[in-house]
Amino acid sequence: MSVSIDNVFIKQFEAEVHLAFQQMGTKLRSTVRTKNDVRGSSTTFQKIGKGIASTKSRHGLVPVMNLDHTPVECVLTDYYAGDWVDELDELKTNIDERRVVASAGAYALGRKSDELIISELDKATNAVSAGSTGLTKSKIFEALEFLNANDVPDDGQRFGVVGVHQWNELLSMEEFSSADYVGDSYPLLKGTESRKWMGINWILHNSLPIADGNRSCFIYHKNAIGHASGCDVKTDISWHGERASHFVSNCMSQGAKLIDNLGIVKILCDDDATIA
Repeated sequence: MSVSIDNVFIKQFEAEVHLAFQQMGTKLRSTVRTKNDVRGSSTTFQKIGKGIASTKSRHGLVPVMNLDHTPVECVLTDYYAGDWVDELDELKTNIDERRVVASAGAYALGRKSDELIISELDKATNAVSAGSTGLTKSKIFEALEFLNANDVPDDGQRFGVVGVHQWNELLSMEEFSSADYVGDSYPLLKGTESRKWMGINWILHNSLPIADGNRSCFIYHKNAIGHASGCDVKTDISWHGERASHFVSNCMSQGAKLIDNLGIVKILCDDDATIA
């Protein structure tokens, strides 16, 4: 077996990892505020207060809104996903197997990206209690009432992320399942199980937190959560003669942070509730 891999193959492999990460790795990154190419161990998202419009006299000075700027620091952390692969040269001519290895690393890093975002969503203090019911229209209405009362923009950038059981509960509602009520998916969510209903871009996600039988689902505005990336996906392939294998290492540097608590509502749902 050759112990060297040509540079063209390495570049192609890295490109496939990056593509797999973008297409399959993360569902939630496009639903939050993002900063890319961050230099340093942290970055800052600005939380802007409400402005007030006022009148002015003829030729007078335009009134200043004096917006409140609250900096929110987001710390980046390095993450790695690697694996040993024997006879890696064979992957040059076996595209399917090469993509299996590339996708595995991309999925792992993508799950970590979503995990960071979900962890910050779970810090929200505004909650619709579970009771003994699953996801119902009344719970959704209550969550929307909270967002509307706090002037959270209804600008097409509201998102709802729910678990598998809750997705089936939504599908049991005619308004959600019928094409007469739902709209097109959010453009960046193409290829993901999603649809738009009641001004919310709904997303199915199977890694939402659960405690005491209650699944935490979330409705939030895009600007309420921030995600920062210093390095999306970087791949290194190295030969280790003592193992007669190549080691494929994928890494990234990312972080997430809750920016505005008023832009998030947690909906607690009985994950074992009978679907109507």
